[in-house]
Amino acid sequence: MLFLDELAEFDRDVLDALRQPLEDGTVEIVRAHGHVRYPARLQLVAAMNPCRCGWYGSTAPVCRCPPTEPARYVRRVSGPLLDRIDLRVSLPRVTPEELLEGGPGEASAVVAARIADARAVAVARSGTPNARLTGAALLDACRLGVGAQRTMTDLATSVGMTARGIHRALRVARTIADLEGRDVVEVTDILAAVRLREDGTRLMAAA
Repeated sequence: MLFLDELAEFDRDVLDALRQPLEDGTVEIVRAHGHVRYPARLQLVAAMNPCRCGWYGSTAPVCRCPPTEPARYVRRVSGPLLDRIDLRVSLPRVTPEELLEGGPGEASAVVAARIADARAVAVARSGTPNARLTGAALLDACRLGVGAQRTMTDLATSVGMTARGIHRALRVARTIADLEGRDVVEVTDILAAVRLREDGTRLMAAA
């Protein structure tokens, strides 16, 4: 697992070097007299602010960056890299009241058990976790009905998703359905998957 805080502060060349391991789980090193390929399947968890001062979109305090700076800042993370990140979620700032009054969350052990059960279902169905499904195997696992397929098509068209983006959204939808105990990916699973994938991208586009 790779954790990157302040994602946009890394050099763009460094970030774009993550594209190959995120896509096919390998790293290829090329030199004058040959090349070598190493396994490098990783899980990337990253976070970033919407601008350099961190207050873009906030009303109190307000962003102190020049008008064009937020957009320039988020563009440090390239579109091809973003396209390889399955979940992109924007988190609103937590107020002091919410922070101090919030109750206990769901226990980690409970969440872990639910995830393990869903993963076991996926492996039993396809012989591999959902994250590694491709092509026909992915479509077979999703078992999309007419309504779900139409919804995926309409959403992909409206937000301009790439072929890679569509496949990644379907994997997320298949996982959501597994967590909910459903054999077939339904419209609600498609909607939830695309929302989880596109939410952060829309925020960045608005910067």
